[in-house]
Amino acid sequence: MADTGDALKTSDGMQSVEAALEALLDGLNPVDVELIASADAAGRILADNVEAQHDVPPADNSAMDGYALRAADAGRILPVSQRVAAGHAPRPLASDSCARIFTGGEIPPGADCVVMQEKVEESADGMRMPADIPSGDNIRRRGRDVQRGALLLPAGTQLEAAALGHLAGQGVTQVAVRCRPKVALLSTGDEIIDPGTPLKPGQIYNSNRPMLKRLLERFGAEVIMAASIPDDFEATCQTLRQAAEQADVVVSTGGVSVGEEDHVKHALESLGQLDLWRLAMRPGKPLALGRLPRGAGNGVDGEARFVGLPGNPVSGFVGAWVFLRPLIGALLGCSDQASLPAVYARSGFSTTTQARRHYMRVMLEFSTAGIVAQAFDDQNSAVLSSCIEADALAVIPPNSTIEQGDMIECLWLT
Repeated sequence: MADTGDALKTSDGMQSVEAALEALLDGLNPVDVELIASADAAGRILADNVEAQHDVPPADNSAMDGYALRAADAGRILPVSQRVAAGHAPRPLASDSCARIFTGGEIPPGADCVVMQEKVEESADGMRMPADIPSGDNIRRRGRDVQRGALLLPAGTQLEAAALGHLAGQGVTQVAVRCRPKVALLSTGDEIIDPGTPLKPGQIYNSNRPMLKRLLERFGAEVIMAASIPDDFEATCQTLRQAAEQADVVVSTGGVSVGEEDHVKHALESLGQLDLWRLAMRPGKPLALGRLPRGAGNGVDGEARFVGLPGNPVSGFVGAWVFLRPLIGALLGCSDQASLPAVYARSGFSTTTQARRHYMRVMLEFSTAGIVAQAFDDQNSAVLSSCIEADALAVIPPNSTIEQGDMIECLWLT
């Protein structure tokens, strides 16, 4: 593990978010590669560079419906010598003539411009062309979009709509993508039960599991195990061992604080390695990061990464965006997930922080005067409703006072 140093610690020994991320990602290698059909590759991460095999467009073609001619014949009346529709090879353009051409039609050899049909007048002798037509007008040149041999898409690209269209434009039917990182999602606490079960006194429904499962899938992972752990040290150790054998990442909620029934931290120390605990962030101070050993499982470098999120749902929500998103991105070799996109906005609220960086849930308002960040009134870590409409996390530095109108950094939740 990289030495994060005491400089990244607060005065009371809490670690910074930057130190936590460095420890979490240290020595991490991307997951394996698989070859899949391009038709099934939506949202996947490209594993290798893709080189263009064809020019796009493959030949000079018309940008509109009109007439192809020689620019030197501008201002003349020209008979129509051929009709060129998209998908049909034209003949060389006859002297002293024009060609009726449609959008996407290949430019006939000899023609060097296209006039839109609205600018051409029909007469008994042919088509009257406007004067002063520049050579190359309304022609889309061969290779304008993509040239053969050029880099079409770099490794690490997420294959969304335009990228998939780019691949199809090259006739690509199969692509090498990163396997989805496998995640085990564990819930701790005897009081946590699944929806559908009648509540007993002292019990609450598990809101963290569906929330984190959706976020993990959004980040590109596959949740292959979901389990509840009773408040028991041996049971916690057994479940962590089982999870590490199956998954690249083990995520737990709860059990990482200092209570007598919080066994996850001690189980992690017993089985593997606790890299960091107690972070200088709000919400999410009791957040454990570490590694679990494995046998002949399917993971990389012989160990599974462990992220122990607090049990409060907002802490889990924020921790997922701050830590799980870049972790899954690193396993996928996707640099775009290394950090959330930042936008600077004027604060629509006032607040004061102490020793911890505060990630506040905010809505962004856009106007001609700029962007304003409006914070939800209740920023308690148990108020999950504040996350539903949140556009971003406002990053409020420790030991600072923010007044309305101050410029603040906001991390876009995308």
